[in-house]
Amino acid sequence: MLPVVALVGRPNVGKSTLFNVLTRSREALVADLPGVTRDRHYGVCRLGDAPFVLVDTGGLSGDEDGLDGLTARQVRLAIEEADVVVFLVDARDGLMAQDHAILGELRRTGKPMLLAVNKTDGLDEMVAMADFAALGFADSLPLAAAHSRGTDTLMQALKPLLPEYVAPEEETKHDDGIRVAILGRPNAGKSTLVNRLLGEERVIVSDVAGTTRDAIRVPLERDGRKYTLIDTAGVRRRARVEEAVEKFSVIKTLQAIAAAQVCVVMVDARENLADQDLTLIGHVLDEGRALVIAVNKWDDMEPYDREQCQRALDRRLEFVGWAKRVFISALHGSGLRELMSAVNRAHASANCTMTASQLTRTLEKAYEGYQPPLVRGHAPKLRYAHPGGHNPPTIVVHGTRTKHIAPAYRRYLENTFRKRYRLEGTPVRIEFRDSENPYAGRRNELTDSQKRKRQRMIRNAKRRKN
Repeated sequence: MLPVVALVGRPNVGKSTLFNVLTRSREALVADLPGVTRDRHYGVCRLGDAPFVLVDTGGLSGDEDGLDGLTARQVRLAIEEADVVVFLVDARDGLMAQDHAILGELRRTGKPMLLAVNKTDGLDEMVAMADFAALGFADSLPLAAAHSRGTDTLMQALKPLLPEYVAPEEETKHDDGIRVAILGRPNAGKSTLVNRLLGEERVIVSDVAGTTRDAIRVPLERDGRKYTLIDTAGVRRRARVEEAVEKFSVIKTLQAIAAAQVCVVMVDARENLADQDLTLIGHVLDEGRALVIAVNKWDDMEPYDREQCQRALDRRLEFVGWAKRVFISALHGSGLRELMSAVNRAHASANCTMTASQLTRTLEKAYEGYQPPLVRGHAPKLRYAHPGGHNPPTIVVHGTRTKHIAPAYRRYLENTFRKRYRLEGTPVRIEFRDSENPYAGRRNELTDSQKRKRQRMIRNAKRRKN
C-alpha cells in the first residue's frame, strides 16, 4: 500500500490549497471561509519515483457538537490511518490556543509530524516563524501554498519520514472501475447511500441540508467489480443559492456528472418529485451519461402513499422511460443489490459494441416497416448506418433529405435500435447526415455541336419575338 500523509490544522489555515498544489489538481474546494472542507479528500502525490497518498481534512475548531463534531471525527480517522501528519498553522493569525490543543492531541497519537507555517507571503519570515518556536519543533517549514512557495522543501522533509515504498514487480494499469456519481437535492440521502455501500462512516451524514460540499471520490469493490463512487453536494434551485461556497459546490457537482460514466439520481419518495430533480436529470442527458433513478426512503411508507408516488414518477419521468427505477432504503440497506445491478446494466448498455452491418440491417427493417413522411412530395431516403461512439451509444445514419426528418421518426428509430440491442439505462444519440452529390459544383462543358445548336435556338427565339 502507498504511504499516507494527512494535513491537519485549524479551519481556514490553507489545507485544501496545499492539497491542490501538491496533487496538482483542483479537486478540493477552496474558499476564504472557515469550515468549507468537512469530509476526507484523497489524492496521490509523487515524491520522485515514490508516490504517496495525501489526505485533506476539515479544520479542528475544538467544538464537538453538530457538524463540527462530525468533521472532527473524520479528521481523527484520517490521523489514525496516516503514516505522517503535516500540522499546518497560519502565520497571519499567529500561535493560537487551538493550535496547542491540536498539537497535544497529535502528540498523543505518536505519529511522525512536520510543522508547516502557511501564509508567510508578504510577512517578515523570521518574525513569523519565531512565534511558533514555542511549539517545540526542531524545524518548522515556511509556506505560501497559494503561490506554491516552500512546497519543494516540504516534500523533501517528508521523504525520510515516509515508510519505504516498494513498487510491484509487474506494474499493472490502474483501473478505477465504473465511475458512479450520486446526485440529488439536499438531504436526499446521498451520503447515507455511500456509507451503506462502503460499510463504514466514510463521509459525514447529518439531517442538516447541504452537509456535503465537495465532490468526494471513494473506491468500492463489490461482488468482484470495481467502482468509484462520487458523492456530490445537493443541488437546489438557482434562486435559493446565495452563498458563494454553495455555488462552487454546484459547479463541482456538474463536473462530477461530466466525469462519471453512470449517474444515480436520488429522489426522496416522501416528497413530491421537484422541478430540481428534473433539472438534474436534464444535466445528465446533456452530458449523455447513463442514468439510474433511485427512489430513496421507501421504507415505512403506506401502500396508498407508495401508489401515489409511483403514479407521479410514471407521469413526470415519461421522457426518460428507458431509465431503470429502483426503490431503496439507504438507511437500512434494502434494494442496494438491485441498484448496483441497474448500474452495471446501464454501464454495459452505454458501452455496447455495434457493427455497421448490424445497424444497417436494423435500419432497413425499420424503414420498410414505417417510412418517414413526405417532404415537398419527396420521401427522405435512409441508406446505411454505422456506429459513431460510446457512452452514450451514437448511431450515424446516412441518406438524403435527412434534415427534414421529423422528431417523431427520430424517436421511432431510437426505440427500434434500443429494442434490437436491449439498451437500458442509457440515452441513444442518432445523427443524420446527407449523402453528398458527386456532381455538386461541377459544370457541364458543352461540345461544339451543342454550342451551335444553342446559338440556332437563340436566333429562332429572337425572330419569333420580333
